[in-house]
Amino acid sequence: MRERLTLLPGWGLGTAPLQPLAEALHGLDPHLRVEIEPLPSLDSGTPEDWLDELDANLPQDCWLGGWSLGGMLAAQLAARRGAHCRGLLCLASNPRFVAEAQWPAAMPANTFAAFRQGCAEDGRATLKRFALLCAQGAGDARGLSRLLLGAAPHDSSDTLLAGLDLLAALDGRAALQDFVGPQLHLFAGGDALVPAGAAAALLELLPDVEIGLIDTASHAFLLERPHEVAAAIQAFLHEAGDG
Repeated sequence: MRERLTLLPGWGLGTAPLQPLAEALHGLDPHLRVEIEPLPSLDSGTPEDWLDELDANLPQDCWLGGWSLGGMLAAQLAARRGAHCRGLLCLASNPRFVAEAQWPAAMPANTFAAFRQGCAEDGRATLKRFALLCAQGAGDARGLSRLLLGAAPHDSSDTLLAGLDLLAALDGRAALQDFVGPQLHLFAGGDALVPAGAAAALLELLPDVEIGLIDTASHAFLLERPHEVAAAIQAFLHEAGDG
């Protein structure tokens, strides 16, 4: 049976950052069907609303994956679908985006609150700042941030704020523990949004899943180094298929 992988994008920047990765994966394995699905355009920050929308529209019995917020949603959907999800791929995706006492390897709550306030005041300026943060740590951070921002959709302020509220509300720890299928979590060593320490914290939480760290790479490592990320994914899919 031909493998099918559905990838979800992160907050605010649309599907374009995932395209080079999809092309690299197809180059490595022409039999792998990779589909990039946009996130729902919702004004709600309630996780169940997003999951209901995704569950109704995404194909069943495929691999689920995503970048950052997309990976967090993929994890929740994988746990919901159980045996009807082939496996899970999370890219620069923290189980919790906003830190708490039991999960400190995340963005400080006051930093996130200030970011959300900035988005409420000027969504486009905040998106520009976000693109710079995504690219921080890359060899050509400014060039990468321009690529990210240039292809970003013009979402409404309500949609952007709902996505941020969703980021703050999601906690994937239970979902990741509940999902019994194969999991690959890739982190970036120079990520300015998801601390590299999240990889060690996740390994402690889930000692039996595959966790990798791509050194000296930015949060946007799937656009910065798509072939390296694709090679790690392809090797994992091959291993999971043999298992």
